[in-house]
Amino acid sequence: MTLPNTDELIENFGFFDDWEERYAYLIDLGDQVPPMDEALKNDINYVKGCTSKVWMVGHFNDDKLQLIADSDAKIVRGLVAILMGVYGGKTKTEIQSVNIQDVFGLLGLEGHLSPSRRNGFYAMVQRIEVLAQS
Repeated sequence: MTLPNTDELIENFGFFDDWEERYAYLIDLGDQVPPMDEALKNDINYVKGCTSKVWMVGHFNDDKLQLIADSDAKIVRGLVAILMGVYGGKTKTEIQSVNIQDVFGLLGLEGHLSPSRRNGFYAMVQRIEVLAQS
């Protein structure tokens, strides 16, 4: 199953009138994240700055980002799915042009996640941005 891209995410989140519906959709997105090999869940791939456990690996295949990630928390797996949809399949130049704060706001998530979850989200974004700069 392919995760929705940025435009599809914005459109899909726009269908929901309240946070509870967005929250349920976020969890559904997390359920679509492909499983991560347990061998990749190590200290090297661990994303620091997240309250929940998050592991992320990225590499470029044909100049397009391939992300593999997982979390031990359902809501964070949903955030992982969003990042995979926004950044996955993009070139380094395209990644550097993404304004993730605008996307996050358009999804209606900014005011509804705890500060620690928001910090974790941006820690994952930072890891992706570092990949795009290497």
